[in-house]
Amino acid sequence: MSRIGRKPIPIPKGVSVTLNGRTVRVKGPKGELSFDLLPNIDVELTDEYIKVTRKGEDKKTKAFHGLVRAMLNNIVHGVTQGFEKELELVGVGYRAQMQGQKLVLNLGYSNPVEYTPPEGVAVTTDGPTKIKVSGADKQAVGQVAAIIRSFRAPEPYKGKGIRYVGEVVKRKAGKASAA
Repeated sequence: MSRIGRKPIPIPKGVSVTLNGRTVRVKGPKGELSFDLLPNIDVELTDEYIKVTRKGEDKKTKAFHGLVRAMLNNIVHGVTQGFEKELELVGVGYRAQMQGQKLVLNLGYSNPVEYTPPEGVAVTTDGPTKIKVSGADKQAVGQVAAIIRSFRAPEPYKGKGIRYVGEVVKRKAGKASAA
């Protein structure tokens, strides 16, 4: 049996979990998220925990067992504490600022880059070179952070660009001089 799949997911106080057909709906202080169950995977609900079970023993069903458990755990974590990604801008003149709901980035291009995040994901700036992306849905937060990073990914020679906080950029040696 899947080691991850058989672990029950504890339901914290203030979180309500409902099962409507093949859809699990989780509601908490940070919002409401839902997940459609995959084939051959079932969910047992009690007041204290969510337990994921599977019907078959084939390889695909075993893989989905752990996946569904991890997805449901992320949903419960998201509606209680939320998820957060931090990005930093490295480069002379690179800066970020919020204009209403829009993120405006000056990244050395001739025009500033403007980005409006989707519903349910909040983008804030902590100073001119720090961007914080937060929300209840882990996938959406990661996707928005990846989109923002793609506007100017860190380059390997000077390390300039947008990077995740703590990300290590492998640097390359520059051009060797002709002797």
